[in-house]
Amino acid sequence: MAPETALRTGPEETAKTPESLVVYLLLGTFLGILFIKSEVASWFRIQEMFHFRSIHMYGVIGSAIAVGAVSLGLMKRFRVRTIRGDEIRYPDASERRPSARHILGGICFGLGWGLLGACPGPIFALVGSGVPVMLVGLLGAIAGAWFYGLTRPALPH
Repeated sequence: MAPETALRTGPEETAKTPESLVVYLLLGTFLGILFIKSEVASWFRIQEMFHFRSIHMYGVIGSAIAVGAVSLGLMKRFRVRTIRGDEIRYPDASERRPSARHILGGICFGLGWGLLGACPGPIFALVGSGVPVMLVGLLGAIAGAWFYGLTRPALPH
C-alpha cells in the first residue's frame, strides 16, 4: 500500500469517527444521571446556594476543586503527556492573573447561572429528565454561543 493511501489512525483522526462519539454519548449520559441523582442540576439546590441557605453545592464545588488541584499536581509531578505524546504546557504566574475579560466573563456566566438556575452542562440533563422549560435556557445558550462566534473577531482576545 502506498504511503499516501495508507489509513491514518492517530487520535486526531479516530476522534472524528461516529463510533468514537458513542463513548462521549455514554460518558455524557452518565454525567447527566450523576447531575440529576446528586441534585447538582436542581434549580432549588442552586437557588439555595445563591441565597446561602445550604452548603450542598459548595461541598460539591469544593470537592471538584480539590480533586482538580490534586490531579493537576500529580500530572505536573509525573510529567504526564497528552494522548498524542505532546508535553503539557502549564502557564506561569503572570499568565494566570485574571484580566478584565475573565472578570466580565465570570459575571456573565454567574448571572446566567443564577437567573436560569442551571449552568450549560446540566441544561441537557434537565431537559432529558423531563423539565421542558429548560429548552428555553438551552436555546438561549445556543443563541449566546452563536452571538459570541459572530462577534468574536471584533472582541479583544
